Amino acid sequence: MTMNEIERSPQGFEEQLLRDLTAHVAQRAESASAARPVERRTRFLRGWRLAGALGLAVTLTAGALAVQTMRLGDQPPPTANASEIFHLAADAARQQPELTARPDQYVFTEVLATTRERPDSGPYLTVRVQRWQSTGGVAHTQGRYRPENDPNGWSELEVRRIDDPGDPTKELDVFPGPAYHGDLPTDPDELLRYLREHPVDLHLPEGADEEAVYGGESMAYTTAWSMLDGYVPPRALAALFQVLAREPGAVVISGDVVDVAGRHGVAIRMPGVIGGNFDLIFDRDSHVYLGTRNSVIRNGKESLESAAALLRVAIVDRPGQLP
Repeated sequence: MTMNEIERSPQGFEEQLLRDLTAHVAQRAESASAARPVERRTRFLRGWRLAGALGLAVTLTAGALAVQTMRLGDQPPPTANASEIFHLAADAARQQPELTARPDQYVFTEVLATTRERPDSGPYLTVRVQRWQSTGGVAHTQGRYRPENDPNGWSELEVRRIDDPGDPTKELDVFPGPAYHGDLPTDPDELLRYLREHPVDLHLPEGADEEAVYGGESMAYTTAWSMLDGYVPPRALAALFQVLAREPGAVVISGDVVDVAGRHGVAIRMPGVIGGNFDLIFDRDSHVYLGTRNSVIRNGKESLESAAALLRVAIVDRPGQLP
């Protein structure tokens, strides 16, 4: 199992959110003859910690969404390599306004996301997700969501705890890490050392080989892109992209990519994922970071599993407050 696989574990905030969303949609549709069963379970954006991502989406209609939105498959050769794209993304990051925050505030993120009921089958669902993460890591995450085709379908604001990876029915009595990364070094070499010394907590299940996981060369890069789920100030974000530019095996996916929000971009495929692929997406012209996508490979065929488009990020005083 690779770092990317562990980071994209099906247990956690995102899967629980989609399970609840499924019940929420079904409950609202009970009066309709085509209502979906409440007990049906769906899989939420594994790659959105990302949202976070992270990192996290669905119209309850299928169709050509995977092809139209992601355009997976053979396309013309790329015009730049992954390192060049990451350095352009670093230049774009330096131009962004800086947000400041106190430890008692929250990082607000809004994401448009798409996923399907099973990794390689079933209809796609697109949802809008709003999430409030503690800037200082002193409170639990809270979030709400709605189907993108139902503007009035917002769920109630709910607390989201970290799931125990060894027992999906149990929640851990721990706060997530700080969502505001204001103390990161702004020099790429110093940042890489910092990432190696401060790996992201993967909340490994009991019995996992922690030394092998946290001591692996790819752990620093996993920690780097996991930080995109919160807020990284401009100069540190530029250094983070410069660090990611050093990861061996990252490649640019050829051809135009259109994210969930309809924005044209370029995708960089990160290495080390078994049974599928994980991509970071940047705006094709400005190279601003847009979001993520995950695909699975079954019988030699690649298909979109999930994708998330980051719409906005802000600092607010309390959960439920909009910027």
